[in-house]
Amino acid sequence: MSATDAPELRGPAAAGAHRVRAVARRHWLVLRRSPHRIFDVLVWPVVDTLLYGSIGLFAAKAAGGGTETGGGAAELGTGPTLAVFLLSGTVLWHLVHQTQISLATGFLEETWSRNVIGLLSTPLRGWEYLAGVGLFALVRTALSTLAVASLAFAAYAFDVTTLGLGLIPVAALLLLCGWAVALAVVGLVLRYGSGAEALVWGGLSVVMPLSGVFYPVSTLPAPLRPVAEALPTTHVFAAGRALAGDGPTPWHELAVATLGTAALLVLALFFLGRMLASFRRRGLVTRYS
Repeated sequence: MSATDAPELRGPAAAGAHRVRAVARRHWLVLRRSPHRIFDVLVWPVVDTLLYGSIGLFAAKAAGGGTETGGGAAELGTGPTLAVFLLSGTVLWHLVHQTQISLATGFLEETWSRNVIGLLSTPLRGWEYLAGVGLFALVRTALSTLAVASLAFAAYAFDVTTLGLGLIPVAALLLLCGWAVALAVVGLVLRYGSGAEALVWGGLSVVMPLSGVFYPVSTLPAPLRPVAEALPTTHVFAAGRALAGDGPTPWHELAVATLGTAALLVLALFFLGRMLASFRRRGLVTRYS
């Protein structure tokens, strides 16, 4: 082969982008070839929407605030807005949930397939791997959220886009919160192995009631309110409820949420870096060989 026939080498930036796309494509292929994983992406979100949407509609009717329209859909009255809060909370919660699950299970996929050593032996950088899995998580979250929002619109006449442009910062902050929780969970799995895998599915279950996804945190027991107020997700969902209630854009809640999310993300990255250093120093990679 002459020098002119040799394939052109990619520059550092192009090579990095290629590796990011390769990681995202690997996880996409895993999803396509594993039909049971569709349950996490579409089935459970739809079940949640049916559950909370029906509860909210029932509560609205019981309070005299809901009227049925043709085809089984419901038009909410001006009475209780519980149904709207439940549905908006369900749609927004799945942004956090799917992002966290997608990123964390993406790493678990490497442990289940004994591919951790393979990754460490390649030129793949840590941030490239995270970017690749994060890109895949965005696609998966988009599919799940689209399914939830479509069902909420078709079955309960709730259009999430009525939240307006304020929905954009709310969604962005929830995505970042999901990534921060996922990074912390991955760090725990690196350090403590498969025993910490349960946190992938259960970690957010602790955060959910404290974040006031469907209700103001003022309804929580008094000792828990300071904890709830310290969570950035609490302020994001408070902003979401304000938008769902046709209120003005709650800039104060969004500002507090932005600062809290930035701090949470920095702490999660620091924690993951320390856990990864411990993982390498202790030779814990042999768990996955």
